[in-house]
Amino acid sequence: MARIDEVAKAAGVSISTVSYALSGKRPVSTGTRQRIEDAVQKLGYQANAGARMLAGNRTQIFALTEPFRADTHAPTHMAFVLGASIAARRVGYDILLLTDAEASAGMQRVASSGLVDGIIVLDVAPDDDRVALARSIDIPTVFIGIPDEHAGLLCVDFDFEGAVELAFDKLIAAGHERIGMLGHPEHAYEVSNFPPRARDAFLGRLDAESTERIFVPIETTARAALDALLSAGVTGIILQTTQEAHAEVTQELAERGLRVPDDISLISVGATFDVDSFDTPLDAIPLVPQPSCDRAVELIMQLLEDRALPAGIHLIDPIYTERGSVSHARVL
Repeated sequence: MARIDEVAKAAGVSISTVSYALSGKRPVSTGTRQRIEDAVQKLGYQANAGARMLAGNRTQIFALTEPFRADTHAPTHMAFVLGASIAARRVGYDILLLTDAEASAGMQRVASSGLVDGIIVLDVAPDDDRVALARSIDIPTVFIGIPDEHAGLLCVDFDFEGAVELAFDKLIAAGHERIGMLGHPEHAYEVSNFPPRARDAFLGRLDAESTERIFVPIETTARAALDALLSAGVTGIILQTTQEAHAEVTQELAERGLRVPDDISLISVGATFDVDSFDTPLDAIPLVPQPSCDRAVELIMQLLEDRALPAGIHLIDPIYTERGSVSHARVL
């Protein structure tokens, strides 16, 4: 698929001149406009989008690329879909949901058809094939999530690293010298971008050399992972894991006669579900989808208004909610 710079080169003009000719926002000479239109037709540069822009209109639609896979955790993903839809409606836009399991296929379709004014990318993998596509198309695109190769992209996400640091500091301040993190099932570290970031932030606390850190992902069950942490003598645990694992952990602690926070301190980090639903109230640093979705739509609107934005990462600050699940460390 042709890019705008290729149209500019074929017409012998600058990229900005191509943009002005297609959008009609600034006058362009008849001869120059004709060369640009000829290049658009010859290269097949988003012909439908070009016609739409020549008419001075927008579609008032954003595409939301959210691949539905067999292991998709529907409640979390739909929370982001809803958040993006709410943010879009606030600025007069509707959402076109792209659910192709091969995520780049749907994104490619809308990019070449001119159906949408912007694209929001969800369920970002560490090695995401939508990255290369986003760099090649001339449609404002924002990732909610941070792929490994994010140079040149606009990305928005919850500050998982900062959230883990905040939880870690809370436990250190309470005197905990052996701190554990219960992670996601192992496969999540290959298909999702945020579990490795949270894990690496936890293990990277080299400034806290006197504090022992034990990271355990779920290999079989959350109970087995919890057993590994307790066997290592941890007195404070960061739960950066699934809703089911949260429930198993609190139940298992109760069955063992271990009280929260008297015997063991717990902090939930990055959960999209309601931790108030558990019998044991948990201190939490939640992942709330709406701020990320609001920021993504805001960035796309700025791009549509011809505001030059540098590529980069926009992080949503973590907020700590105290519910009484952290106390001073006790030796088990």
